[in-house]
Amino acid sequence: QVQLVESGGGSVQAGGSLRLACAVSGDTISRLYMGWFRQAPGKEREWVGCATSGGSTTNADSVKGRFIIFRDSRVNSLYLQMNSLKPEDTAMYSCAAAKSGVSGGCSAFPFNYNYWGQGTQVTVSS
Repeated sequence: QVQLVESGGGSVQAGGSLRLACAVSGDTISRLYMGWFRQAPGKEREWVGCATSGGSTTNADSVKGRFIIFRDSRVNSLYLQMNSLKPEDTAMYSCAAAKSGVSGGCSAFPFNYNYWGQGTQVTVSS
């Protein structure tokens, strides 16, 4: 059973940076595609970006140029480096994973993920 544990959330002023981590157990990230999602109070869950089992990444337009997704296979973890944070980035951030399929891609849709972490709160003040 794959388990995901996020860490690294907190409070930061606008323009600041945070790095979120998602530690994976129960499988290796080279066999998973993974995604970052966020949900602000009263809003729908929003895709932030994802990484394929091969390590390729893609981000949502709303965070492109500010957020970077990367992996460290040595510690079996996925990361979300968030720079130039804005108040509208305030949300609960969650990582998700699924067994990689033949396509080798990743998904922007929550229903394509089988495993979810508990989330970590990010609050950006103006």
